[in-house]
Amino acid sequence: MSHRDERERAATVALLRRISTEKGERELVQHLTEGASAEALLRERLAPIDLFSDPLEEAMAQANEEIAAWEQSGIHVMTLGDDRYPHRLRDVFDRPALLFARGTLLEVDDGVAVVGSRSVSSQGRSVAAELAMRLVERDLAVVSGLAAGVDTAAHRAALGAGGRTVAIIGTGIHRHFPPENRDLHREVADQGAVFSQFWPDRAPDKSTFPLRNGTMSGYSLATIIVEAGERSGTRIQARKAVEHGRPVILMRSVVDRTEWGKATASKPDVHVAGDVDEAVVIVDDLLRRPKQLEDLLSRIG
Repeated sequence: MSHRDERERAATVALLRRISTEKGERELVQHLTEGASAEALLRERLAPIDLFSDPLEEAMAQANEEIAAWEQSGIHVMTLGDDRYPHRLRDVFDRPALLFARGTLLEVDDGVAVVGSRSVSSQGRSVAAELAMRLVERDLAVVSGLAAGVDTAAHRAALGAGGRTVAIIGTGIHRHFPPENRDLHREVADQGAVFSQFWPDRAPDKSTFPLRNGTMSGYSLATIIVEAGERSGTRIQARKAVEHGRPVILMRSVVDRTEWGKATASKPDVHVAGDVDEAVVIVDDLLRRPKQLEDLLSRIG
């Protein structure tokens, strides 16, 4: 990382320490996307240099101390300008300005989110596990949220199949939620990656999981919703995926048992699958899209 990039990263951390709202972070992302310098934005927020101190350099030094401590504990710290920032996530409007990660970061990480209810049925758990294994067979990462239920089943099946699995979590990366998934958290980081958009010690609250769902959608090629109730937070990921223009696959039970599932099924690029085989056929069709587009463009050319 160049000296300029290091300063931009430190300035981003310092800015976010001074922004307390989601709206404020969105505005920061917009400014950075438009080419603004994080260091220049930070300078605007701070008091001017005087005879005794430079508030900008003091804020940067404090941010660099935080970054060094995180990195010494094995955490990757990425801003939007970092080459390691997930390329697909970079394309969505609500991408986070800062990401923390443990594990192996890949320049191209094609993955499909497998998500659903924490209170999953035995059938739903089986479907999640089989979907994960079939995705691994296609060299796709299995993306989920390290929550109880569907998420746990998907992560464990991917690990058991020797595949890559990625967790996008709704807490800081030092936290484990639920607590019983502490070991699973470590295994996913060891064999794949764990990402968080929150300060490393941030505890979960009612705002963190919806934000996490949006980030998971942005990271993934598509989202498969295995099983969910009427008030499940998973519906937020379905909505976010539609807003992102990312495909959604709803298992039939979600459509049959929820009003939001019925409404979502009518949206563009939302598909309904009766079983795992049908879901996998849809995934295979999605994977062929780039080649089909390439062929079309070549014919037009």
